Amino acid sequence: MENVEDPMDTAIGTRLKSLRSESGLTLDALAAQSGVSRAMISRIERGEASPTAQLLARLCSALGTTLSRFFAFQQDTTASPLRRRDAQPVWRDPQTGYLRRQVSTEAGGSAIDLVEVIFPPGARVSFDRQPADAGVTQHIWLIEGRLEMTADGTVHAMEPGDCLFMRLCEPHAFHNPHTMPARYIVVLNRKPG
Repeated sequence: MENVEDPMDTAIGTRLKSLRSESGLTLDALAAQSGVSRAMISRIERGEASPTAQLLARLCSALGTTLSRFFAFQQDTTASPLRRRDAQPVWRDPQTGYLRRQVSTEAGGSAIDLVEVIFPPGARVSFDRQPADAGVTQHIWLIEGRLEMTADGTVHAMEPGDCLFMRLCEPHAFHNPHTMPARYIVVLNRKPG
């Protein structure tokens, strides 16, 4: 296996280390709060490991942020209100192969994040209850394909055009038991009214 450095893994590592430092957490403290081993966190920070979506969600929750905020990478709220498609960060979950595109920009400090996801056939990702995400809500708007969403124990069979509202702190799972990819938009609200 080649040991080729992935620019996204490097960016993820830099972002994780920066957020951990801003939070005043040591590797040991973040490991204790997230349930992710100190060794794994260290490998991620050095860009030597590509974390799964589930692992990143646990780290984000321990750091008091969301996956959307984590992947924003851009901290300047005076940035351009236009984010061109080729400037939107794209990340592939190494476990399931799903592609996640951070569509929205940080400009203006909006509490809304837009994310496009292409979820492969057979993929499944589950997220545990995340108390740090209390108050954060999201809509899952299915554009193409079919998807089974489980939100707080209830399974929803989604067809194109369907939109599911859920609280991010509730346990939830994405599953595509079908033969075609599912493409959906996540509209995440960090400051619900």
